[in-house]
Amino acid sequence: MYISGEWIDKTEKIPVRDPFDNSHIDTVPKADKDDMLNAVESAKRGFEAMKRVPVYERSAILYKTAQYVIDHHEEFSQTIAREASKTINEARGEVSRTINTLTWSAEEAKRINGETLPFDSFPNGVNKKGFYYRFPIGIILAITPFNDPLNLVAHKLGPAFAGGNAVILKPASVTPLSGIKLAQAFLESGLPKEAIQVVTAPGQDTGDVLVPHEDIRMVSFTGGVEAGKEVTKKAGIKKIGMELGSNSPVIVWKDAEIDKAVDSCVEGGFWAAGQNCIGVQRLYIHKDIYEEFKKKFVDKTKTYKIGNKLDESTDMGPLITQKEAERVEFAVFDAINKGAVCLTGGKREGALLEPTVLENVPEDTIQHNEEAFGPVVNLYQVEDIDEAIAKSNSLPYGLHAAIFTNDINLAMKAAYELDCGGVMINDSTDYRLDSMPFGGVKNSGLGREGISFALQEMTEPKVVCFNLPYQL
Repeated sequence: MYISGEWIDKTEKIPVRDPFDNSHIDTVPKADKDDMLNAVESAKRGFEAMKRVPVYERSAILYKTAQYVIDHHEEFSQTIAREASKTINEARGEVSRTINTLTWSAEEAKRINGETLPFDSFPNGVNKKGFYYRFPIGIILAITPFNDPLNLVAHKLGPAFAGGNAVILKPASVTPLSGIKLAQAFLESGLPKEAIQVVTAPGQDTGDVLVPHEDIRMVSFTGGVEAGKEVTKKAGIKKIGMELGSNSPVIVWKDAEIDKAVDSCVEGGFWAAGQNCIGVQRLYIHKDIYEEFKKKFVDKTKTYKIGNKLDESTDMGPLITQKEAERVEFAVFDAINKGAVCLTGGKREGALLEPTVLENVPEDTIQHNEEAFGPVVNLYQVEDIDEAIAKSNSLPYGLHAAIFTNDINLAMKAAYELDCGGVMINDSTDYRLDSMPFGGVKNSGLGREGISFALQEMTEPKVVCFNLPYQL
């Protein structure tokens, strides 16, 4: 761990294992309450230092960190592929996105603008002149998930440091190594040594000690809905940014380019073994093309090679733990027992679960109602666009949705009527540009990530008003 400007170890450890074969990779220290409280005290000093760092230096630190990741690209990729679920090719893609996230953060550090205010637009404002500027909020607690163990850390650290804040990072206990390496990259790039703390501890411990701490001014959390609810209960009066997942719907209309839709949705459903908050889960397909789409979708799914993540030819690796694979397997069996048909997949070996396609999934099943967070996609027939949109909106999630169509009117209708944070047209829900506003509605979260949007959340406007003795 990195606390109070030092790398520290502890007697009690948390093991880090490769989910493919459960082999031991490393250990990290298990923080206790005193460690966490020390991290807060250090972060307070770190914030005092960080808020005085000029903008050009903040930007330079972020550029240097991006260059550090470039210089160690394969090392970061191997770390992700070992501790997480991604194949080596998927991991390399995540590292490249991280470089973009850090570079964009460096650029946005120079665009934290205020503006002048027309105080004399009201009679009592005559003789008054002023403006507002944005200032950092203080200490941010960043709690990150296992599925993107590097880039989602960068999405919290990048804008936080661009805005002049200090951060306490709590990476996922099963994938802490990537976040630790990124913290090291920041420190070697000139970040004030107490501006970042890295605390490795179980989520429950963090939630009890750090989330309610009054000196922490924002909790930026990415994780599950139930954990998100606990954060809101404990946080108290502070900012909360949360991305809590989804159950993403895709509408495939009868005029869609079927091959394009199939390729996009297969990749969107099984990327990172389906452990993806914007992964495709529910496919609403027009009845006129349903059979053709189904055949091509199943055929494409069957070509996926699953296995060793470090094998360049592997398309999909394991889920993060065998327990998670068993959870997803149970949801599949539950759906089948209630009448769903398994078109392909469904078999599990350890943490490996075959890419699975279901149809006729009853609406009273776990697989229909909850976020699968695994490699399982449901196919449904529809014949009316209003029906497709209504079914897409029927669950208490709203992160991303998508539609495949060549009809601009249908595309516009879907764009405005799908109840979610982002609508992809002729692409699957599994698309994110790291600079776009990213977040959802309903149980999918609060606020928006995406560097410039997160930067707004991580700073506050301060008004400065001069009461002049004369009228200009």
